[in-house]
Amino acid sequence: MRVTERGQVTIPQRLRRRLGIDAHTDVEFIERDGELVLVKRARGGFLDRFAGKANAPDLPATTDEFLAALRDEDPA
Repeated sequence: MRVTERGQVTIPQRLRRRLGIDAHTDVEFIERDGELVLVKRARGGFLDRFAGKANAPDLPATTDEFLAALRDEDPA
């Protein structure tokens, strides 16, 4: 595979079919250990990639509790 003058590469058809990559699939390149890795991004919004990453045990469980904690109030 060769990179064109415009920095483009062609993903072989057999890999696109096997991995379900079509004309509207979002992908990104990531540098990992000195290699360039093409990653198929999950469909969904930008913030979906961060879902579940802030599950700290000391965070309030509800929005009301969270806002009360910010205001130093009792979440009555």
